[in-house]
Amino acid sequence: MSNQLSIPFKRTYAIPLRDAVYGHIQSKNYNVHPEAFKWDINRWEELRKAVTNSSVHVDQVEAILAYHAQLAFILTKLPEDITLDIPYAPVSSPDALPVTLSNLHFERCCLLFNLASLYSQLGLAEDRTAPDGVKRASAFYQSSAGTFSYLKAHAWPKLQSSLSEEDGLPLDLSEAFLNSMESLMLAQAQECAWQWAVMGRNSNGTIAKLAMQVSALYDGARLAIRSAVPAIWGALPSEWTVHIEVKSLHFSAAAQYRKSFDDTERNRYGHEVARLTFAQTMAKKAFDTARRGASKLVLEDVKSLLEIVDSNLTRARRDNDLIYHQDVPAASSLPQIQPASMVASVVPPGLIEPKKILENDDLIFGGLIGWGAQTAIEIYNDRRTTTVKEHIKDRAQQLNDAYTQELQLHSLPAALDALDKPIGLPPSLLKKAEEVRLENGPDRVEKSFEDVEMLAQRAMALLTESLDILDQEASEDEQLRRITLTQRLPSHQANEQFTSKAERYRNILHQAAESDALVRQRWDEWEKCVIQLTWDEACSPTSTRRPEIGATQTHARALRVLLEQLDDLVRERNQLVSRAQRLADADDISARILKEAAGLEKWAEIQPSMFEETLDQELAKYDKFRRGMEDSAAKQSELLEGTRMDSFISSRREDPSVKEREHALQSLDLSYHKYKEIVRHLDEGMQFYNDLTAILIRFKESCVEWVMGRRSELHSITGQMNGLTIEADSPVQVPTPVSPPSHPAVVSGAPHSSLHPSRVGRQIAPDLPPPDSDQWQVMELPPPPPSHRTSKQRKK
Repeated sequence: MSNQLSIPFKRTYAIPLRDAVYGHIQSKNYNVHPEAFKWDINRWEELRKAVTNSSVHVDQVEAILAYHAQLAFILTKLPEDITLDIPYAPVSSPDALPVTLSNLHFERCCLLFNLASLYSQLGLAEDRTAPDGVKRASAFYQSSAGTFSYLKAHAWPKLQSSLSEEDGLPLDLSEAFLNSMESLMLAQAQECAWQWAVMGRNSNGTIAKLAMQVSALYDGARLAIRSAVPAIWGALPSEWTVHIEVKSLHFSAAAQYRKSFDDTERNRYGHEVARLTFAQTMAKKAFDTARRGASKLVLEDVKSLLEIVDSNLTRARRDNDLIYHQDVPAASSLPQIQPASMVASVVPPGLIEPKKILENDDLIFGGLIGWGAQTAIEIYNDRRTTTVKEHIKDRAQQLNDAYTQELQLHSLPAALDALDKPIGLPPSLLKKAEEVRLENGPDRVEKSFEDVEMLAQRAMALLTESLDILDQEASEDEQLRRITLTQRLPSHQANEQFTSKAERYRNILHQAAESDALVRQRWDEWEKCVIQLTWDEACSPTSTRRPEIGATQTHARALRVLLEQLDDLVRERNQLVSRAQRLADADDISARILKEAAGLEKWAEIQPSMFEETLDQELAKYDKFRRGMEDSAAKQSELLEGTRMDSFISSRREDPSVKEREHALQSLDLSYHKYKEIVRHLDEGMQFYNDLTAILIRFKESCVEWVMGRRSELHSITGQMNGLTIEADSPVQVPTPVSPPSHPAVVSGAPHSSLHPSRVGRQIAPDLPPPDSDQWQVMELPPPPPSHRTSKQRKK
């Protein structure tokens, strides 16, 4: 047993490492099969298993440093979240439910925490009765403090920045907790330096300065714990706070005690009495505090110091009163003892230079592209897709729609077709009608409506199944709360993040259903007209009279030239879209990104932002298409101004036969455009529901995973309840004067129904004496209160 502390390990459990890595590599499209990294995964599993055995041996330091070096390199290749749940129990409660985070930075921080714990346990295991043991213990404590310092500076910020608001830091990884542990380790290292000075019989002044620094470091740990927000008391063993406070007071008293000898040697006898009086006050306070829960050795140390101080104070007062007659100053006016530090936070070299640890070892995932480079490729692909869609495809569609609307406003080109060909369909409509017939337009639309409806029903079914899973868990939680008290959050609070998401998804589905209904309404309005497009030409509208050739024909020829130029612009835009799409389909910047990534430091953590300049350069390939679209827009705007020909329109107003045919052709032309619009909306609807279905599948999987975690808690709680019930059902051996007949023994193979939850917490009464035994005592009871009925009769 020691009068110092060692930090326990953070307990962890086995994790599905192989499944998580396989799933990540497959989902991220690394262009390589996960089996290519079989050795890497096996090596990762071996290293992790080697450092989770909780053995306290100096060789374990090298194992942890090797795993940390590999983990630091892995984090340059993989993102922090690879959907790998990593559990670590609280440091003060190794058997409690672990904190589980899907974050590799969490694994690294906990690994460093356990390395610091190992150093502290190695320091505690040293024999401090010999000078060499004291030196080694101090070195281990300083390495522990250095590990905490490295954890705070290099690993902890990355963990904190990568966590969401829902995933808070565990208390034992909070900044205040780490600061307090670093101060504690430095205090114990300084205590070893003080002990070495005492053993070496250094001067009292030097020993006093060393003791004062010990007190200051312990007090720093105490203040870090006390001022922490949120409070970290619960993350510490209950006796630690008492231990730290006692140590601070103890060494404050020890410093004054040692300094009193220095004052005696300098003939400052009044100062000697004042310092011993102050030391006595501190030692008494330390002794009173130690009795609240400090270890036996710490209490004995304080008691021994208090006895020595009392003895020396009695002697010093007697000598000063009888011999020296010096004034005794107040404790506040005594010269301060300047602390002398002999320790510092020493970061192990293996943490500073992890490359040196792995000089002769293969790097895990050394052949895998770094996650930063892979993310940069994904970012480029997203930007390229957005550029082609929004600035080229959508822009072309926007210009085509504006062109179509402008022509429809002036009944073009139907007015020209009715003038040029009074019988049958004009060439422009023949081509459009042929397109609709070849696509079997009406049947295609109906089939698309069925597909959209099926996808919508599937999405709603997935959402309903997810909510059913949450409802089932809520029922289980409610059933548990009927039979016992529990501190965990009720389901309606714990699943709030899921229910709020589900509500958003439901609203999105309702809005999508309204959009689907609107598209269906448009189709119902235009279905007959679209069907007419599929008729034979013989069924098309005709005119029996050809209009006279005159001003109308002159204006028509000029207008036809403008329309042909506009049609040419449409074809050019379509060609631009096709060329841009072909370029995008063949566009792959992986080789360039990989080449640039290979030129970076091998151990550097590659961030996607490092490739911003490259991404901009590659996206510049699509600027010519964007400029082409804007040039086309300017030309179209100029040409559309020329289509507003009042003279042509006014020249046709007096010919009713032309007007009738023009109206029919205009209706057919408009039907074609409505058909194309409805088909486009249906295609977008199917894409929307497919994307939403993928999101809802992931949402359902998240609900299942969350419910499994809640059920694990439920099983743990019910297991504890069953344990309490079994303990309560066991016979209590209480000696009684007369033994009554024994109760039937509980059969080990009895059904579990005997362990009903309602019996949890009840104590079985001890065997009672027979009713006629003399052990029973008779006592008089007070009279019962008057009944309600009797009171009423008296009032009457």
